[in-house]
Amino acid sequence: MMFRLLACLMLAWHLSAAGVDIVRFPRPEFDGDRRFDYPLQLLQLALSKTGTEYRIQTAEFPMNQERQVLEIEAGRTLDVGPIPSSAERETRLLPIRIPVNKGMLGWRLGLVRKGDKDLVAGVRTLDDLKGVRLAQGHEWPDTNILRANGIDVITAPKYEVLFKMLEGKRFDYFPRSVMEIWDEQAINAESLEVEPRLALHYVYDSYFMVNRKNTKLAEDIRQGLEKAIADGSFDKLFLQHFGERLRKARLDKRTVIELRNPLLTPETPSNRPELWYDHKRGR
Repeated sequence: MMFRLLACLMLAWHLSAAGVDIVRFPRPEFDGDRRFDYPLQLLQLALSKTGTEYRIQTAEFPMNQERQVLEIEAGRTLDVGPIPSSAERETRLLPIRIPVNKGMLGWRLGLVRKGDKDLVAGVRTLDDLKGVRLAQGHEWPDTNILRANGIDVITAPKYEVLFKMLEGKRFDYFPRSVMEIWDEQAINAESLEVEPRLALHYVYDSYFMVNRKNTKLAEDIRQGLEKAIADGSFDKLFLQHFGERLRKARLDKRTVIELRNPLLTPETPSNRPELWYDHKRGR
């Protein structure tokens, strides 16, 4: 461990001396966790369009969402992360208010146990949904969003534990984003399936967030993302990662339950439609 730390410090010193800025980014929470693949590539794309030479390094150890916020806030082991937004987090950190996932973090399908999809077959309204046992991560903003809509939510402190809890019948429906659910189902293919009929929707996404004092990095990320939006490379990367998953989701064929999000801030860029994916137009 000491040797690895010394090697990292030596590499950081060498790159600093060479005029390269190091940007520390979260490590996936466990082997097979693919949730950071796309935001890492999007950050690389944005930083490549700046006048500064950056090198992205992943953190030495995995962290849950709240630990990522704490590390960025303290300026310790992370410089930037794709942080699911809330008013509290936008106060503690400096957000670049361009939705990383074009709003698709707020489109939710459900993981259910194989053979148990009939448990939600009769759900058509929010009142129906209130009778379903569902779960989220303890520190996820989604938990507060669901509870604000009158839904009881079972929680767990660790992301990977939730899949075991679903398998063990601790709850029956696990809302996951359209972007995440297919990889997660593939990892748990023997026991879980994607429920085919229902979707939840609320206005919600992640922003890249940095320490509030790190204004140069924030501005470079913002300018890089704006350039990627203007030249089409943002949308191209997004569709490369998620185009097939969005088609598989068949959102236009599902019963959609709209939920309000009380965590939105007035600065949410809802007046910029180019930042939000429109499933009816396919972009």
